[in-house]
Amino acid sequence: MLCTTCRQRPAASATGRCVRCTALYPPPPHGLMPGGPAPAAEGPRLLRSPEGLSKAVVALFGAVIATDALAMAAEVHLWRTYAGADGFTFVALERLRRAESLSALAVGLQFLAYLATAVLFLLWFRRVRGNAEVFDAGTQPMRRGWAIGAWFVPVGNLWLPRRIAGGIWSASAVPGTGQGGRSGSQALLNLWWGAWICTLLFARYAERRYDKAVVFDDVMDGLRLLIVSDALDVLAAVLALLFVRRLTAMQRERACLYVDPRPEPGTVPA
Repeated sequence: MLCTTCRQRPAASATGRCVRCTALYPPPPHGLMPGGPAPAAEGPRLLRSPEGLSKAVVALFGAVIATDALAMAAEVHLWRTYAGADGFTFVALERLRRAESLSALAVGLQFLAYLATAVLFLLWFRRVRGNAEVFDAGTQPMRRGWAIGAWFVPVGNLWLPRRIAGGIWSASAVPGTGQGGRSGSQALLNLWWGAWICTLLFARYAERRYDKAVVFDDVMDGLRLLIVSDALDVLAAVLALLFVRRLTAMQRERACLYVDPRPEPGTVPA
């Protein structure tokens, strides 16, 4: 039996309300007639489809993977250019310049792909966060504005977005699946976030090592680290792509079951 107030969670009291609604709308003092439900908490009143944004984000993650692969190829070529010579002394300058130019071009394309993907991903993330508040505001640990702001908090951006994503995932899961169900399990979310953090930290380390390299051996080691960093980024991008597709599909299924408990007079704008 579903809660008679929100009609989303199982009833857990004699009044027919779930635990959350029982806490939000306590019974009146003895002898008084019960009133109507209290005003709903502030939140979006309408669901907004994330489908279009998700398709754009998935396509851009594909571009990220492609530019990462190009960067790896350029770095391998540069590494071989150095490895084929006896230190810096005997490297053919023209060949070295071409290899470095190719590497610089790949890095520039990577930056453009990252920038476009970040903007669209944040818009998609904000959209699904708004829908999650419609589905179940009680599972959201932070306000809606943090769906974007949390990514720009120094140090805090290592875990705050994951916390928000967990609330979105929980609210978007089809009721009754539970944590062990297909939709309820957060394994994909955890894999993506772990890969993202590892890639972020390792990339900074690799770039610092390469930028500070002076002697031949340090340059070679720096290039190896950059190649590994790009490979990790490919893995993180694949997991992010799967995360976006899964969460969008979950919200699609959840929206089919959603019934707004609040009466809405008149027509609903598109």
